Amino acid sequence: MAAIRQDAWSADDDLILAEITLRHIREGSTQLAAFEEVGQRIARTAAACGFRWNSCVRKRYDDAISISKQQRQKRNYLKKQGAVHLHVEERAEAPAEDDASPKGELIGSEALSMEAVIRYLKQWKGSVQELSRQVRQLEKELRERDEQLAVLRENNDRLSRQADAAQTDYQVVNDDYKALIRIMDRARRLAILSEESEEEKARFKMDANGNLERIE
Repeated sequence: MAAIRQDAWSADDDLILAEITLRHIREGSTQLAAFEEVGQRIARTAAACGFRWNSCVRKRYDDAISISKQQRQKRNYLKKQGAVHLHVEERAEAPAEDDASPKGELIGSEALSMEAVIRYLKQWKGSVQELSRQVRQLEKELRERDEQLAVLRENNDRLSRQADAAQTDYQVVNDDYKALIRIMDRARRLAILSEESEEEKARFKMDANGNLERIE
């Protein structure tokens, strides 16, 4: 039973999927066979590989797919001409004038197309490396932001505690002030009552001349 993985696809997984699928297209094989080979290579199901290819990877390799299909057509043409079993040594020993033949042009075009595919894959690898560098930079900035946020939260907690302490002190002072006002008001009323009592104790009488004089 094929292994089923749940982790995300990496750039290397996508590159392996592209390389094997393009090779199968170039060699006239089916994409299903390509997906099965990829699944064995990276421990995924053929269905998962097919879904990844059609939903994400395929659109990155439109030019490479066109080149691979052209190469497949050339291979089929050479096969019909009986040249499919031609060895590399025989091509190297062929006379120089054979390069001008249609068969030599096809072989040269195939090599050129392969170089284009390799160059394209290298460019894609460079893009992946640049994206990886940007991801690392963003992760670093995120860690710095988290550290700054932690410091700000700590300062906020400290200021909140100071504000609560100040509020408590204010409430105590305010209560003491109100108590002092009540004491002073009570003392003032007692003083007024004392003066009125002294005035009530004083008595007067009239002398022989009709003047009032205070009696102690």
